[in-house]
Amino acid sequence: MHTILELLTKTTEYFETKGIESPRLNAELLLADVLECRRLDLYLRFETEPTVEELNKYREYIKRRGNQEPLQYIVGYTEFYGLRINVNAGVLIPRPETELLVEEVIKDAGGRKGVRILDICTGSGNIPIALKANLPEAEVTGLDSSAKAVMTAKENAALHTKGGGIKFIEADITKPGIEFEEGFDIITANPPYVSLGEYPELERGILDYEPKEALTDSGDGLSFYPLILKICEKWLKPGGRLYMEFGTGHAEELKKIMVEKDYTNIKIINDYREIPRIITGEKK
Repeated sequence: MHTILELLTKTTEYFETKGIESPRLNAELLLADVLECRRLDLYLRFETEPTVEELNKYREYIKRRGNQEPLQYIVGYTEFYGLRINVNAGVLIPRPETELLVEEVIKDAGGRKGVRILDICTGSGNIPIALKANLPEAEVTGLDSSAKAVMTAKENAALHTKGGGIKFIEADITKPGIEFEEGFDIITANPPYVSLGEYPELERGILDYEPKEALTDSGDGLSFYPLILKICEKWLKPGGRLYMEFGTGHAEELKKIMVEKDYTNIKIINDYREIPRIITGEKK
């Protein structure tokens, strides 16, 4: 048998040979999940020997991670805005950059009661769930074309809000006929924005495991934004705000489109690498 320290050391060395970024951290997170403990607790148990069942599960985890499968899919969850969000191969893994969008909405909507929010391309439900958790009096709706995504979003919402607390709708924004009972004060969207040309250049773990339809529009990376703005024409209230995440190099084009649609107070927010990533504007 092997102690926890020996397992972490050997796994780290193996992950290094496989080109896994942050190999020691990956080894610790996977073993902590197997042992159902906090990562820092491993340091108090270095001389402990896992059971045969735990060791076999950990070996399976190592094999999957060595094949570049994202750690989040292996353990089945990730953290987003301080919340545990379950993920699977049917949904995109939430990125830290999207927390900036959530943060901006909370800052703008904080203190307002009865705010109605719509999230388009909701995926795992991370955006509406984080917004509802921080704006408990808001009425929040999530929309996605994938039945698997809507199911995952509903399951995640049930973990963080009593009785769900968020309405999820399966609908395709590329097709006409999407209807709501009334308009929204805020609309958010994180659509597929990787261009078809950029898609093959993504990391192997992304290409092999994350859903292609959640990453790329199979075009220039901009095709979803006119569709979102079309929905906003009818369903975003005058004076309401739109928040959208976008890909590298698209900031000026999106700003131009929003100006043409008579949006005002347009603001572009950089991500953690100082790359323009979020655009927000107010509908006249």
